[in-house]
Parts: sequence; C-alpha cells; structure tokens
Amino acid sequence: MIAGPCSVEGREMLHQTAHAVQAAGAGMLRGGAFKPRSSPYAFQGLGDGALRMLAEIRAETGMPIVTEVMDTRQVEIVAEHADVLQIGARNMQNFSLLSEVGRVQRPVLLKRGLSATLKELLGGGVHNGTGQS
Repeated sequence: MIAGPCSVEGREMLHQTAHAVQAAGAGMLRGGAFKPRSSPYAFQGLGDGALRMLAEIRAETGMPIVTEVMDTRQVEIVAEHADVLQIGARNMQNFSLLSEVGRVQRPVLLKRGLSATLKELLGGGVHNGTGQS
C-alpha cells in the first residue's frame, strides 16, 4: 500500500503523516512536491524543499518515497530524491516526459489518463515502423 499527503505542506505535517501511514501498514510514502494548478495564484507545491523533506522522512522511517514528476526539467532532481517516479493522468501521453523518465533507473507509477485504453496504458505493443502495431 502507498499512502501520504496529496501535497507536502510542511515538515511537521509530513512527519506526522508518514508515521501515521507507516503505523497503518503502508509500505511506501507518497507526497506531492510539485502541484499542477490551473491558477497561478493557487499553491503550486514546495518543489525542491518538499523533495528534501521527503528524503529526510525516508531516512527516518525507511519507507521508500513516491512523488510526481510533471516536467522534463524536473526528472533529474526528482529521481535524485524519490525511489519511484509518478506520472499523473494528465501526463500519461506526454511522450517527452515519458522518454526522459525512461532514462533514469527508477520504477514508474503511471496513472491512467482520462479515456485511455488498456492498450495505451500498457504501452500499445511493438511498433513496426508502418504506423501499425
């Protein structure tokens, strides 16, 4: 089981949440460092600071960390701090991001995008260069 806050909002909140989900039996901690919001005035996440907090909690609890990567420019820094990279439903077909994430040696939690078929989620098969698979 993977559990944790949608968004890392502070060190104390993350500490309390991590210990609560660990006590409940979760094997991994998930917390959002970067938050996609449509409004530039809404909370966008703590970014690099949240990644550092997640790494500190991993050292304290021993729980592997899962967090979302939303942009190709974030892949290296997220992979440096997280054990599993999450690709959100909105980015399931962001091929630049998927390619970049594929270069790092980390498992990926891929969330199913809206209206995505099972074939798309599983990779769509082998392409033979003719436009058919």
